[in-house]
Amino acid sequence: MSLAKRKGKKWRLKSSYSRLAKRGVTNCMAAPTVPAVEKQKLTLGHSPDPDDAFMFYGLAKGLVDDGGYEFEHILQDIQTLNERASRGELDISAISIHAYAHVCDRYALLPSGASMGDGYGPILVARENFSKEEIASRRIAVPGTMTSAFLALQLWLERSGERIDYTVVPFDEIFKTV
Repeated sequence: MSLAKRKGKKWRLKSSYSRLAKRGVTNCMAAPTVPAVEKQKLTLGHSPDPDDAFMFYGLAKGLVDDGGYEFEHILQDIQTLNERASRGELDISAISIHAYAHVCDRYALLPSGASMGDGYGPILVARENFSKEEIASRRIAVPGTMTSAFLALQLWLERSGERIDYTVVPFDEIFKTV
């Protein structure tokens, strides 16, 4: 929209703008002052592990579009995040695929972000070699009962319905516990 109209060889302000100019209003086309809108704050749970740190780095450092949201990054171990998601305490959270079965009515999976694959977790560690039968008869340290590691152990031992002798140990303490 033009503020002026041509009259012969000269340009003249359109009448409505001319009247405003006479009253001292000279910046009528500037963007209106809009009060700052507070961004909606969302809680975002993830572990401090390198894979999660990599996935959320851009968002944490403001290097990607935040979509108009403010994120409170909550760093906790995966079992704690699983438990918090099961109670609905976090808006967005990294969780184990095993835990997702328990919260799928309240959370949706993102199209990317999985952290599991061949040669990369979950793994079973021991000080010495054991047969599958020997492992099944021993106490096993697991990072949590809703973790992918515990689910994989149950499936591998083919004991999903039977009791496994286990103890829950934080993920980062399993090696020194074993």
